[in-house]
Amino acid sequence: MCKILFQKAFDSLEKLNKLLDACKQLGVETNPAVIDGLGIIPLFSWYHESFDREDDIVGVRIPSLDMACKDFHACKWPGNLSNRDTSLALYFDLMNEKNQNTVKRIQSTCSQIITFSHFVPRQELCPEKRMLFYPNLPKVIGSDWLEDRIRSIHGVESSSFACHVFGHTHFCWDAVVDGIRYVQAPLAYPRERKRRMNGGETWLPFCIYLDGEFGAKVMPCYWSDYYAINPRTPSNMELAPWVARFYNLI
Repeated sequence: MCKILFQKAFDSLEKLNKLLDACKQLGVETNPAVIDGLGIIPLFSWYHESFDREDDIVGVRIPSLDMACKDFHACKWPGNLSNRDTSLALYFDLMNEKNQNTVKRIQSTCSQIITFSHFVPRQELCPEKRMLFYPNLPKVIGSDWLEDRIRSIHGVESSSFACHVFGHTHFCWDAVVDGIRYVQAPLAYPRERKRRMNGGETWLPFCIYLDGEFGAKVMPCYWSDYYAINPRTPSNMELAPWVARFYNLI
């Protein structure tokens, strides 16, 4: 059914709306809700290149975003929206406004809230560029508006009951940043699961909430554990050995 709906879509926004309609017909909930006293708030988002504020890797021939990212070819946007500026990120963030009344009710009735997004809300939730096979990845992963939206829901003060679950980059992550717990537990591709350093193919499902309580402590995840010990130094341009080998530099 979904395939037929998508074939008739004029652009990617219309396709998204058809997908949401299909979810509604199938009984799949996509709006904020309260489940057993826990507030669940999914958030719309899209990335923008200016999300990346760290120095670019130089001296290496890195494929352009158009070549490396399928979004630039698979997605078709209305003329006033583009992947290359902030217009799409702002448009998707404004889609959350229709749920503001529901979000306010959840905030007033729930002491525990989990927000969800596909994209990344903070750049420090992704390894530094010298660690990445595609160093320009941070330009297509996140949104500043998403982080602002999360903070408006959870608040800016430290809380043991604030959690945001994100995805997109396939890096396992579990860390508390400025009072909010950020978690990514990616299913990833089969080849990635086989070489996963966080339990491999057997580490999912990843439990962050059970019987009315969040997990007592963050779970071991390779990259968030790494940055819990090592400071982030984005000005360091020395490629990690596995990246240097990938670009035939060693």
